Amino acid sequence: MMRSLTLAMLLLLCSVVLHARGPLYVVNGRVVQSIDHIPQEDIRSIDVLPANEQTIATWGSDASEGVILVTLCYDTPAQFLSEGIANYTDYLATKVNWDDNMPAERVSLRIAVDEEGRATVSEVLEATSRQYLKRVVRAIEASPLWSPAMLDGAPVTTQHLVNLTLPVGKSMPREQVVIVL
Repeated sequence: MMRSLTLAMLLLLCSVVLHARGPLYVVNGRVVQSIDHIPQEDIRSIDVLPANEQTIATWGSDASEGVILVTLCYDTPAQFLSEGIANYTDYLATKVNWDDNMPAERVSLRIAVDEEGRATVSEVLEATSRQYLKRVVRAIEASPLWSPAMLDGAPVTTQHLVNLTLPVGKSMPREQVVIVL
């Protein structure tokens, strides 16, 4: 009796999980599994289609939970590749002069990559020291050109986040918190 009850509960749970798959995600006309990896600044618009007959007729049975249509600011994202390094943060880590014996520092920046592929700082979100910030900005200004993002065959400016902590592998010291009762 207990075994059949457990089996029935397991089958019910499996059917709920299978049917609760969520909406269909479509990015720039392509079906994708998730949109969690897309930075907000890359999204031009989001349209939500209800789970009705017309949506299912257009998008198929995968649209039975609705469709989320995402249009990006570009067709092809900006890409960085220099000296065999494709990750811009990794590239900056090799170019910022910050010795291992120096304290750990962190910077978070929003950069713009323009139509020519030039990266410039558009906003400083966080910097633990001015000295470190200046060195990172100099490395960005001296960095090679990116391949710019493209929209309808023309280059467009895009925004990107840069989070860099140096020395690589060294953790930021924990902040001390005092609780007063």
